[in-house]
Amino acid sequence: MTPKAVIEKWIEAFNRADAGAIAELYAPDAINHQVANKPVKGKEAIREMFAREFDTADMTCIPEHLFEDGEWAILEWRDPLGLRGCGFFQVQGGKIVFQRGYWDKLSFLKLHNLPIE
Repeated sequence: MTPKAVIEKWIEAFNRADAGAIAELYAPDAINHQVANKPVKGKEAIREMFAREFDTADMTCIPEHLFEDGEWAILEWRDPLGLRGCGFFQVQGGKIVFQRGYWDKLSFLKLHNLPIE
C-alpha cells in the first residue's frame, strides 16, 4: 500500500473516532510525535493516545492537501472549527513508522473548553 493510501485510511478511521483501526495502520514500534506533546512510542501506546483523545473531544480531519514523496506522505488538514495543521507520515511496508504533527494546541484546548496545561 502506498503512503498516500495508508493516510487515506488513517483519515477515514480518524473521522470515525476508531482508535483500533488507526492503531492497525502503525508498525509495532512506531513513533507518533505531535509538536505540542511528548513522543508516543509503540502501536499500543498510540492506540491508547487516540482512544483518550477521542473520548475528550469530537474531532474531524478535513484533508486540504495530501502529498506523497517516496516513503513519506504529507497531510495538510483543517477541521470544522477552523483549526489547521500538518502531519508528516513515514510509511514502510504499508505501515506508519513515524509521524510528526504540527497544530495549535492552545486554540484546540480553548475551542473544546478543555483545561489549559
